[in-house]
Amino acid sequence: MSADLESVRRQLIALTKSSRSRRQHWSKDMPSDWRPQQIHDPRSGQCFTPSGAWEFINECLDAGQKLQEIILEQPEGKKGYVMKVNVGPGRPLLYIKLQLGSGAVIGRSFHYSEHA
Repeated sequence: MSADLESVRRQLIALTKSSRSRRQHWSKDMPSDWRPQQIHDPRSGQCFTPSGAWEFINECLDAGQKLQEIILEQPEGKKGYVMKVNVGPGRPLLYIKLQLGSGAVIGRSFHYSEHA
């Protein structure tokens, strides 16, 4: 992993720890597909709560889950960061997309992946 991506990981870990620096945002310029209540938390078997989803994201980042940098379509040209997490047998991968904002992490996607 590049030094830049490792630096982003450290930022994301710090920002996902606090509810004050976490955002789930949707607007015409920044669409979001954030559905934690529809995803089974592999730790409990129950569906995620909103704060539980952020805790899980933090745990995945801290554990070294593969993080991929992408270029977003909206807002065009901005960077996003994707993790595809195995949440159990017989379930599709969990697709998580995050974006760094000004002193915050923006949750853009948290849903089962539609792609293999």
